[in-house]
Amino acid sequence: MDNKPSIYRRELVEVQGVPLFWSIAEEWSQVESFESRPDDLLISTYPKSGTTWVSEILDLIYNNGDAEKCKRDAIYNRVTFMKLIIPGIESGIETLKNMQSPQLMKTHLPAQLLPSSFWKNNCKMVYVARNAKDVAVSYFYFYQMAKLHPEPGTWEEFLHKFMTGKVESNFYFNQSWSSIIKKVVAFGSWYDHVKGWWEKRKDYHIFYLFYEDMKEIESRLTAVGGVLLGGEGIAGDWKNKFTVAQYEKFEEDYEKKMKESTLKFRSEI
Repeated sequence: MDNKPSIYRRELVEVQGVPLFWSIAEEWSQVESFESRPDDLLISTYPKSGTTWVSEILDLIYNNGDAEKCKRDAIYNRVTFMKLIIPGIESGIETLKNMQSPQLMKTHLPAQLLPSSFWKNNCKMVYVARNAKDVAVSYFYFYQMAKLHPEPGTWEEFLHKFMTGKVESNFYFNQSWSSIIKKVVAFGSWYDHVKGWWEKRKDYHIFYLFYEDMKEIESRLTAVGGVLLGGEGIAGDWKNKFTVAQYEKFEEDYEKKMKESTLKFRSEI
C-alpha cells in the first residue's frame, strides 16, 4: 500500500516569511539559484490578476504579430511558469534552462523572493496588478477548483485569510521545511505584493500595468488571426460576492494598509 501523502490540498509552507506550495518550498534552492539571462522578459502578477491575458499579448508581440505561431502550443507551454514545481512533472526551472533566448516567462513570486539574477542582469519585467476585491473573489473560486491549494473554507474564512496575509496561528515546524502554515493564502499578502513591485519599478526595468486599465481599452482590442486579445474576468465582479458588512470591513482594513503607498486602484470601471 502506498503511504505517500497526497499532493492535493496540502498546507502551505513558509519561505522567508511568504507562504508557498510545499513542492516549491521543498526545492527552494533550485528557484533561488536560477540564473536568468539579460534578454529575458519576466511577467509577474499576484494570482488571478491577468497572467494568462498578458502572456498571450506578449507572446504575440514576441512573434511579430504572427497569430499562427501563437497557436503552436498551449499558453502555459509558450510562457513558462518559472516557479512551477510539481512532482513527476519537469519543473519550470528545468524547462527554462533548456530554452533558447530570449526567454518569456512568468511568476507569482513577490519581489523579495525573486532570484537575485533578475536584478543583477537588469532584466525587463512586466507587472500586472488588479484591484484587491476582485482578486479576492477570483482567487477564492480558483482555490475551490485548483486542488494543489489548501482547502479554502467558506468565503468568509477565505476573505479573512486574504485580508490578513500573514501567519496568525496553527503552525508547526518540520525538520526539512520551514513552518507549515494554514491561515494564509498562497504567495502571501496582496498588499505586500503589489507595493513591493511598485517600489522596485523605481530602480529597475519594470512596466507596471493595471488590470482595470487593460479592461477599459478591451473594447478596442480584437481577435487577431484567431488569437483573442481580450481578457477573462470582470472588473467590479466583487459586488456580486461581498456583503455590505464584508465591504465595510475590507475597506477599513484596505485604507490602513495602503495609506502610505502612492498606488491607486479602481474597483470598477
